Amino acid sequence: MARIAGVNLPKGKRVEVALTYLYGIGLTLSQKILTTTKVDPNTRAENLSEEQIAKLRDMIEKNFRVEGDLRREVMLNIKRLKEIGSYRGSRHAKRLPTRGQRTKTNSRSVRGNVRRTMGSGRKPTAQKT
Repeated sequence: MARIAGVNLPKGKRVEVALTYLYGIGLTLSQKILTTTKVDPNTRAENLSEEQIAKLRDMIEKNFRVEGDLRREVMLNIKRLKEIGSYRGSRHAKRLPTRGQRTKTNSRSVRGNVRRTMGSGRKPTAQKT
């Protein structure tokens, strides 16, 4: 089982896709890594030799920030924005979109799929007398 940066790569997937399971590595970056290390992108992760795994591990650890380090850096950046009181920091604190999207509609994923409509929280009216 291939283990890179503390993450087990899925066995049945092609290496090109399996590398994207690492936080901070997308498809294009995984393709670049495979071309520089001269590993065939069509091989399955379970069929990688120890030598190929070592090449990939060295390449990723030396040249890229992935997993814990990258998560920590992103969290520190958001924390810094909140501390200096910037607009983006306040949007992060309120859990709203930070890049100028509209919020009247289409911000459910950021807000946690909260559906606030006109009659959603309304109590029934008192009965007629």
